Amino acid sequence: MRCTDAARSPPEAASTVGRAVALLLALLAGGCSQAPDPAPSAGAGAAAGAAAGAAAPGTAAASRGRSSPAGPAPVVAPARRSAPDWAAYRRQAAERIVALNPGATYAGAVPEPLLAIPVLEIELAGDGSVRHIGVLRQPGQAADTVQLAIAAVRRAAPFGSVAHLPRPWTFTETFLFDDQRRFKPRSLDA
Repeated sequence: MRCTDAARSPPEAASTVGRAVALLLALLAGGCSQAPDPAPSAGAGAAAGAAAGAAAPGTAAASRGRSSPAGPAPVVAPARRSAPDWAAYRRQAAERIVALNPGATYAGAVPEPLLAIPVLEIELAGDGSVRHIGVLRQPGQAADTVQLAIAAVRRAAPFGSVAHLPRPWTFTETFLFDDQRRFKPRSLDA
């Protein structure tokens, strides 16, 4: 078998090798997965949010919540804990939704006025996976925010076992959307 790079001029062969090395490194970096940290610190979540916000507004990286063109920044989900009641479970689910949707959320005070306020009812299976998502409140404007909220819930699922909680295994979440179509779960606005 003949090496095709030997027939090329040296600069062309070097650039081909350079591209091959870059492609190999990109594939290795993109194929790695990170195991969830069992106890992420509050600083780690803030650092991840700052990294996602570092991209210039309006750029493709900012709109996808990416910090570099090589791929999405690693997202660490909060550890699943057994919630003693539905109020605690709902708060943990909201924290997980925010953690797994870093480019689509905001922290801090809720702005006035809000763009839209969709309300979802999330029905779960015993293992915490989503069985059904119903819309309890459809906003009059920015109707696309309902689908953004549903997609955020699906990205964050499963939420952890609910077998120890009383039936029905459903909870509601209100999504507070700002004018940039970023949301904050109302469960975290306490």
